[in-house]
Amino acid sequence: MSIINSEIKPFKAQAYHNGKFVEVTEASVKGKWSVFFFYPADFTFVCPTELGDMADLYAEYQKLGVEVYSVSTDTHFTHKAWHDASDTIKKIKYPMIGDPTGAITRAFDVMIEEEGLALRGTFVVNPEGVIKVAEIHDLGIGRDAAELLRKVKAAQYVASHPGEVCPAKWKEGEATLKPSLDLVGKI
Repeated sequence: MSIINSEIKPFKAQAYHNGKFVEVTEASVKGKWSVFFFYPADFTFVCPTELGDMADLYAEYQKLGVEVYSVSTDTHFTHKAWHDASDTIKKIKYPMIGDPTGAITRAFDVMIEEEGLALRGTFVVNPEGVIKVAEIHDLGIGRDAAELLRKVKAAQYVASHPGEVCPAKWKEGEATLKPSLDLVGKI
């Protein structure tokens, strides 16, 4: 069964956010759009490039009413240590969730059991807590926060425009499609 259109499972975790440790639950993410950005581990190689890329575009996500949550199986203490040690990670203003038990990572089906690490999983969750976008990468393949931002905009557009869909490479302001019998075979 696909994770798309499933509701996120209950969880409770500690996160490092803006110099503090805060609790994050599935209930606290409902009511707004969210991105869950799973990565293998702190103090690694591809991960800081991805988290830094997301940090660079975080204000754009915030303008859309989207909260970003990075998640790894490290602890919230490790996130703070990484934040303090790395200029790239110091840029992060979004919550960094610690998932040392792997419960959240397993709930999103991105756990590498034999390593205790997460795959590079990206999930866009609507305000009702339903997953609308899911993308999973192998560990060596980094993600692009700008492409994810485009997908978030498309998900928000479709949610607010029933009966319309976004074609390939759709960007905000471009034409959408209205599926109908008359459109079949015309594209």
